[in-house]
Amino acid sequence: MGSSPQSQLARHNSPPRRRKLSYDGFILVLALVISLPASVIAEILLLISPYSGELKWTLTLFIFIGWLIGGSILQGNVIRPLQTLANMVASIREEDFSFRVRGGSRDDSLSDLTLELNNLADRMQQQKVSALEATALLKKVLMEIDVAVFTFDQQQELKIVNRAGEQLMGRIAPRILGLTAHDLGLSHYLDAPSPQVVEATFPGKHGRWAVSHAAFRENGVPHELLIISDMSRALRAEERQAWQRLIRVLGHELNNSLAPIKSIAGTLTSLTERASLPEDVHQDMRQGLQVIENRVESLGRFMQAYTQLARMPAPTKTNVDVEELVRRSASLERRLPVMVTGGPPLTIEADADQLEQLLINVIRNAVDASIDAASSHPGAVTVGWRANPYTVEIFVQDEGHGLLNSDNLFVPFFTTKHGGSGIGLILSRQIAEAHGGTLQLSNRKDRTGAEACLILPLAGDIFSS
Repeated sequence: MGSSPQSQLARHNSPPRRRKLSYDGFILVLALVISLPASVIAEILLLISPYSGELKWTLTLFIFIGWLIGGSILQGNVIRPLQTLANMVASIREEDFSFRVRGGSRDDSLSDLTLELNNLADRMQQQKVSALEATALLKKVLMEIDVAVFTFDQQQELKIVNRAGEQLMGRIAPRILGLTAHDLGLSHYLDAPSPQVVEATFPGKHGRWAVSHAAFRENGVPHELLIISDMSRALRAEERQAWQRLIRVLGHELNNSLAPIKSIAGTLTSLTERASLPEDVHQDMRQGLQVIENRVESLGRFMQAYTQLARMPAPTKTNVDVEELVRRSASLERRLPVMVTGGPPLTIEADADQLEQLLINVIRNAVDASIDAASSHPGAVTVGWRANPYTVEIFVQDEGHGLLNSDNLFVPFFTTKHGGSGIGLILSRQIAEAHGGTLQLSNRKDRTGAEACLILPLAGDIFSS
């Protein structure tokens, strides 16, 4: 609202405000006033002295100049320490805590103030260092945890993402920062109730996820925190422990039963050979006991194979060249030539023996599928690798019939091959997860067949951020 004409006229006719004397000017005037009596007395004594007029005017000029200089010196002695302290306070305001004032001792009030400001700067410098270290630690923990963390601003634009979030989105941070939650396909998770468990496919992985979000403020501006954690690995770990306990119990009970059965069968075979029995009875007894011994040995080998699930050692990691590992594993398959496609030179930290066993199992399955699907000419098997920002994908492709029942692929005791034990894939996935990776199987999109993809973390980032 505008002011009335009467108020404008009153302001126009009001007397101008006096300009307030600055503190520096006040100190100068005060110093001149304090020294003025002495100067006046000196001038009076000079005037009543018997000196010549010329000398009196000269001395008067010196008294006046000395009066001004003395006042300025006194002003400087008062103002200069305050200016120094003001500079120190300004540096503290700018978060530069390296500035210090000399002469801070407990001698007077000004020294007390100087000493306290120095102590304040020391304290704030320590707090700043502690805050920087805490922030660095928080960023380090945020980047290293195996949980995807996303931070969105008020416009739902991505501001912070950790390494697990990059892997989940399949892109490095500089390429996704600034994108909206809608662009990343995460907006519906921000609007959904929290927490929740969903089964979803992200660009980097498919699985079962625990999703939660919460609001927080940064510099007074509301932000949204989205956390997506993989539940599949934890559930598989519990499942694997249950299978291991079951296998240990079954192995113990079967071994306790198989050992005496095999011993008794051997004893009966020896007695049959020495006994005088009719030829047909002797033949039937020998064949029956042989069947018992063969089945006992077969069950023993069966349980010994499954014991590997419960007794697989932790990987002994060294630097492993991916190309050398892939080519060595492919060369061990003799039934069908395995084609190796080239990839970038990469190094991973892994147990070479365990990964070689994993690749041998997967390549063998691919060759079996390609041979079984062929009427006369077996399909091709291709092995290769490709690089992501933080992971390497080693893939094995076949030209078989593809996956018909993918739900039971990693279930112990389940197999679709004649004479198979159902241990190869579950053992292979256990090896992959022991290395911090995953093993995924899916049908090929370009043609008939299946693809096994081993995803492992790299020893170092190959893409700069």
